[in-house]
Amino acid sequence: MANIARFDLVDLRLFVMVAESQSLTKGAEKSYLSVAAASLRIKSLEERLGAQLLYRNKRGVSPTRAGEVLLEHALRMLDEVELLQREIQPFSTGVRGHVRLFANATAICEFLPEVLARFFEIHSAITIDLQERLSAEIVQAVLEGVADIGVISARVRADGLETLPYKKDQMVIVAPQNHPLAQAQAIHFADALEYEFISLDSRSASYSYLQQEVKLLGRAMHQRIYVCSYDAMCRMVEAGVGIGVLPEMAARRHARLARISIVQLLDEWATRELRICVRKQAELPAFARELIDFILQND
Repeated sequence: MANIARFDLVDLRLFVMVAESQSLTKGAEKSYLSVAAASLRIKSLEERLGAQLLYRNKRGVSPTRAGEVLLEHALRMLDEVELLQREIQPFSTGVRGHVRLFANATAICEFLPEVLARFFEIHSAITIDLQERLSAEIVQAVLEGVADIGVISARVRADGLETLPYKKDQMVIVAPQNHPLAQAQAIHFADALEYEFISLDSRSASYSYLQQEVKLLGRAMHQRIYVCSYDAMCRMVEAGVGIGVLPEMAARRHARLARISIVQLLDEWATRELRICVRKQAELPAFARELIDFILQND
């Protein structure tokens, strides 16, 4: 007989992710598990139930009839758990909870640090999983329930999500003070592509964002060196290694300490509106809704 009492929520969430994506790899990624760990959990779940839950083939996986039954009930059970958490929250002593917040690099580096610091002063029992992602990835993560709240570019479609206007940021060029671009007040991005660039790590959302624009221009971006932060970028610019692209707020903050020149970008994409996105505000726990309000009200 199946040992129903030994179910746990991690296994159920993992099975839902795997079954819905029809991929063990994708399901593992969404559950923040290694493929090996995910595979072991699914096999253990099948052993406890005494039934095969997934058909496995070269193209991925698909639920068996038993798997379809489990998927239906697992979705219902996880919905009930979320409802329980929301309804029990008012009776807890002190607000406690965990929020998964995905945002682009600009929001993480420039807008959120001070706001979150003030939020934690008021809500010390709340924890936040803050991750940098591309806006399109953030939209998908919120739709799939991997993230609770997202901060995205308004240029990215967010069909199926509720969105709220948040901030605007302006991307600029930073150049050494003796660089040919240093005396220009404003240029088009294409005019800068003949020079050597200092870029954030190629795995960063900012790097991917710029590469999309370079591809649209049908040009190449000459990367001289990759760095891990805007601070390191500005130090390299000051030393004359190359030029960089970063948010104007960050550029002006670093320009107070580094000998660099700031050049405005005339391209439409350089002015970016940020928006907050969620699946449904009404379905979020009270502390997550309060975090959204706090972010919007504390500029």
